[in-house]
Amino acid sequence: MNYGAMEKCKAVLSVWTERRKNSEVCRELNVPWMVFSSWQKRALEGMLQALEPRVNLDKGPALSPRLQALLEKRRLSLVATSAAHGKLENRLSKIQESSRKSETAAPSKD
Repeated sequence: MNYGAMEKCKAVLSVWTERRKNSEVCRELNVPWMVFSSWQKRALEGMLQALEPRVNLDKGPALSPRLQALLEKRRLSLVATSAAHGKLENRLSKIQESSRKSETAAPSKD
């Protein structure tokens, strides 16, 4: 089911005010924990952005230092995950190549 902004706000705030637990909200709304977690992250980002002082619009859009730090942290996390994924793929390729070489080099026992 698709929930609107108001339902998501109520769900997130109920957890943040410690009226309910994450598991209760997820079960009641029938959403995976990762979905609810992303709602909380987006709510926090929106709150940080909303509470920063307004920037002169002539200067163009600018992100607050806090929001920039939060986004940079997320970017670095994605880069690290991607790098680890690439290393695993390289290692798997080397193992498969080594396995193929040993299969062709091994004499037949027929």
